[in-house]
Amino acid sequence: MAGVAIFDSGVGGLSIAQEIQQQIPALQLIFVSDNEAFPYGTKNEAELTSRVSEVAARIIRQFQPDMLVIACNTASTVTLPTLREQFELPIVGVVPAIKPAAQLSHNRCIGVLATPATIGRAYTQQLSEDYASDCEVLKVGSSALVQQAEQKLAGKPADAAVIEAELAPFLAQNNLDILVLACTHFPLLNNEIEFFFKLNNHPVQLLDSGAAIARRVASLTTSLTASPIEENKLAEPHIAAFTDLNGVPEALINALHKRDFKRAVALN
Repeated sequence: MAGVAIFDSGVGGLSIAQEIQQQIPALQLIFVSDNEAFPYGTKNEAELTSRVSEVAARIIRQFQPDMLVIACNTASTVTLPTLREQFELPIVGVVPAIKPAAQLSHNRCIGVLATPATIGRAYTQQLSEDYASDCEVLKVGSSALVQQAEQKLAGKPADAAVIEAELAPFLAQNNLDILVLACTHFPLLNNEIEFFFKLNNHPVQLLDSGAAIARRVASLTTSLTASPIEENKLAEPHIAAFTDLNGVPEALINALHKRDFKRAVALN
């Protein structure tokens, strides 16, 4: 295989990459950050579709991946139909894990933490109606936590006060037992989020789509390659690509190295 490209506007795609690395350690990954257009959550649907289509075309031209993962809930809920019409390779999207959350909740009370754009999408509301109609679903949109995840990966400590304030509606809901992290940035703050629930003696399970996306990639990988991938041998090194390479802090490059992304390049 030529590898799998994982695409987001910022560092959120790393949470998906981590899950894929765990399930398919020998698969080459191309992590792509459209940091020039970060964040996607503030863009309208037409602007977002245009930008994602443009960057996807650049990724395919430069790297010829066998698969493209849109590692962004906001982009996935808007652009997937257009991308699948435009390009022939398999494209995997990320959607809020509301269905499994409803299946797991004992108290029938779940939270959905996402960007404001994802929270406002009709798609997200439809997921709640289709799969969690018997649950109380508390939805909170947060752009601040996206920035906190970016800050953390850039080598600066996350701001505990900001995180606690964004979690306040969930912490106040005593019956809530599942919290859906419906933005790929948010699993990068798992430890910080769990800290505040434990501080409040509030048992909660955090749930995101990373493992499910990795399983989907694994199943498609099997169908795309004639020979099985060697289980523990990485055929080609992982690559990180940025639309604005000059704007990437050194701390993020170091964080990528620790995740086996040894080479950073500009997306042409």
